[in-house]
Amino acid sequence: MLIVGLGNPGPNYEHTRHNIGFMVIDELIRRQNAQKLSSSSFNGELFKFSNHFLLKPLTFMNLSGNSVLAVKSFYKIDDVVVIHDDLDLPFGTLRFKKGGGDGGHNGLKSTDEKISKEYIRVRMGIGKPEHKGEVASYVLGNFSKEEQEHLKTWIPFACEAVEYLLKNSLEDTSSKYTIKKFQLE
Repeated sequence: MLIVGLGNPGPNYEHTRHNIGFMVIDELIRRQNAQKLSSSSFNGELFKFSNHFLLKPLTFMNLSGNSVLAVKSFYKIDDVVVIHDDLDLPFGTLRFKKGGGDGGHNGLKSTDEKISKEYIRVRMGIGKPEHKGEVASYVLGNFSKEEQEHLKTWIPFACEAVEYLLKNSLEDTSSKYTIKKFQLE
């Protein structure tokens, strides 16, 4: 299985809402003691544990699909999981689905164009700004202090869900790990 975390490379984006996918992949790398592979031809950071691959595309969000396609094709991988931020879900929620629209998410749009929409999505709700015109600055903004505190438990929980998904069905994973509502304290 290829597990992809969407995000943008570089220190300027490291702690932004748009990089929640990278944050989960970083934690999976640590938890699984994944080994880094040579990845110059994949435009991303690629790691492996057991028979699974972890990918952080370094193409910037709008071209993530290029990196996903390169790894998927080279290693002849059928099953892909993409972990991403979701503006349409309240902060702290966690949902799972296969296929669907991109919801205006450029990383999903790029991935859909390159490999089709038939992959599993791990949707991590980041909430949305008050005004539609603030979307770019919101997703590229850092989490609030309260949100950062919640990331300490939410990211490991998302990792646990992905690890469970490796051995179980999407339906079972969804029923066990979906978080429909979360309240910051």
